[in-house]
Amino acid sequence: MNSLHLVDPTLRPVLDLMPNLTLTREALPALRARPAFFPPADPTLTTHRQQLVPGPPGAPDVTLHVFRPGGDHGALPGIYHIHGGGYVMGKVADLEPILRQLASDLSCVVVSVEYRLAPETTYPGPIEDCYAGLAWLFANAEATGVDASRIGVMGESAGGGYAAALSLLARDRGLPALAFQCLTYPMLDDRTCTRDVHPYTGEFVWTAAHNRFGWEAMLGHEPGGPDVSAYAAPARADDLSGLPPAYIATGALDLFVDENLDYARRLIRAGVPTELHVYPGACHAFDAVPGSPLAARARADRREALGRALEARSAPQADATAG
Repeated sequence: MNSLHLVDPTLRPVLDLMPNLTLTREALPALRARPAFFPPADPTLTTHRQQLVPGPPGAPDVTLHVFRPGGDHGALPGIYHIHGGGYVMGKVADLEPILRQLASDLSCVVVSVEYRLAPETTYPGPIEDCYAGLAWLFANAEATGVDASRIGVMGESAGGGYAAALSLLARDRGLPALAFQCLTYPMLDDRTCTRDVHPYTGEFVWTAAHNRFGWEAMLGHEPGGPDVSAYAAPARADDLSGLPPAYIATGALDLFVDENLDYARRLIRAGVPTELHVYPGACHAFDAVPGSPLAARARADRREALGRALEARSAPQADATAG
């Protein structure tokens, strides 16, 4: 398989910036210590504070990073963000420039969770960390300056998988309704590890070997078996009805494209308003490439969709008042 000729030319710098690495337990400490990919954050865009909240029963407390635009804006809509990293890497600080910019551009509060990583913590520890943070945000929305009727979840890659799983958990445990789920090339289905290799996906950045390592690390056992919970692999869920409106973006060359397409199809069939974008010539993490028109368009599409979603929850009340 060689799909280099299919990669959008403006995205090819990502192949040098994010070369395919050997992902092993021994390599994880060095990979986790790599410097952040993005330029330093502009601290003038938002305030930033860390909030320690109770973790799952018997587990450590969970750290939330709260980014809020400066000035007195009253109660703002909120984005509960979950970072990516294949379940085994990543931290909020890596994406701080992006999160500050997002909070500033959309005049919203962004709350990003520092969940425990695999393989040191396996399922259900990480998703329960994410749930604990979201439950705290709903319970403390007023004190945090967040409009509880306009809180949605967002994540990329493994974070997108956790955001989808968190949407299921929130529905099933009776949390207040989420306004949206924004999933960027989400990691949804462990069974991708055991299916036939796609002829044109997964060659760059996040490969099939990486995927198997990530899923095995998070699950604590081989992926693809019959006993995997939908709260670990959301594509396993039998019932997708009643979930929040979804925005799903992926690349045509991303290893996750088939599972992303199938999840979007099933959401639509379950009556969930769903917006799907598939970007031609795009591999995993393509939207991070500076100077690429395709990456810029993907970021703009996502920002526009988030803006609509954050405003939508207040629309029915406004319409009723007008009528």
